[in-house]
Amino acid sequence: MYESGDAGSPPALLLTEPQAAKALAISPRKLWSIRNEGGIPCVKSGRSVRYDRDDLRAWIDHNKQIPVPSTN
Repeated sequence: MYESGDAGSPPALLLTEPQAAKALAISPRKLWSIRNEGGIPCVKSGRSVRYDRDDLRAWIDHNKQIPVPSTN
């Protein structure tokens, strides 16, 4: 999830929509849907939409599910 631009440079603070979707292993359309439902916050600047890495991690943590053992 943490890609850097140039070798040795720190990772970007914000990800583009394609980068965020790739980091979450979902389609950009699914990311758009989650964003529009209020699930993941974004930063807008004009027509540009960016995602904070910490917000993506928080969404992952919030949506983790613990398997429930089956009782057969």
